[in-house]
Amino acid sequence: MGRWFNVGKIVNTHGIRGEVRVISVTDFPEERYAPGNTLHLFLKQGAPVPLVVKTHRKHKQFDLLTFEGYDSVNEVEQWKNGMLKVSEAELAELPEGEYYFHQIIGCKVVTVDGEELGVVKEILTPGANDVWVVQRENGKDVLIPYIAEVVLKVSVYQKEIVIDPLEGLLS
Repeated sequence: MGRWFNVGKIVNTHGIRGEVRVISVTDFPEERYAPGNTLHLFLKQGAPVPLVVKTHRKHKQFDLLTFEGYDSVNEVEQWKNGMLKVSEAELAELPEGEYYFHQIIGCKVVTVDGEELGVVKEILTPGANDVWVVQRENGKDVLIPYIAEVVLKVSVYQKEIVIDPLEGLLS
């Protein structure tokens, strides 16, 4: 079936009508939790269970979901600690210049002059733009702001990113 990507973890039930409390790890909660969408529930044992989203609402830092055909807390109680996932096939094509985290993490980063800096190990989302953390072979991590002036080319298939390190970026 290809790879699976985590959307959120069910941490508890909410009320008595089959609503579950989810801590989301998706970049696109509104899209993933749209009524009618199918998510797959992975529990410790057994095959993934396909679930169709019935309702979605935000509550504090959680997403609250109900699923078609599950209307009671007793039916969803055993889902605690289960992971909701989507298959790779269900990932939407993103507009040009937008990437899923899994496409960027692991990419090799080189400068326009051909200097190899290292590999993207994580992505920070502090605010206005994402920051890609590049692990260097020797030395401390380099923080690359994901802005057009710095990131010139992203090649997801070659797993390579070409950057123009602005003054002071690598010091």
